[in-house]
Amino acid sequence: MDYGKFKYQQSKKLQEAKKKQVQVQLKEVKLRPKTDEHDLQFKIKHVRRFLDEGNKAKITLVFRGREITHTEYGQQALDRVAQELEDVAVIEARPKMEGRSMFMIVAPKK
Repeated sequence: MDYGKFKYQQSKKLQEAKKKQVQVQLKEVKLRPKTDEHDLQFKIKHVRRFLDEGNKAKITLVFRGREITHTEYGQQALDRVAQELEDVAVIEARPKMEGRSMFMIVAPKK
């Protein structure tokens, strides 16, 4: 058996396997607790596009100043986004506080 030919065929198989791979990226959209209705719909449209492309989306809600005392507004905003996206997305990570931001990760439905 020719070892060089064997190594060549093996490398070609590896290249074919890599070609068929799909890498899922994590896209991020940032919101604020006081984000208005139209702006929220616009951000949701972006998340829908990310999910249609097969990527995951991280929705980050940033609190500034005294907004941190009313985290329930942020929770309501993220719940609203999740409700709007329930037809195309599944929640992978529930809303969670981390410092001054709250985030949630959604993935496309199979």
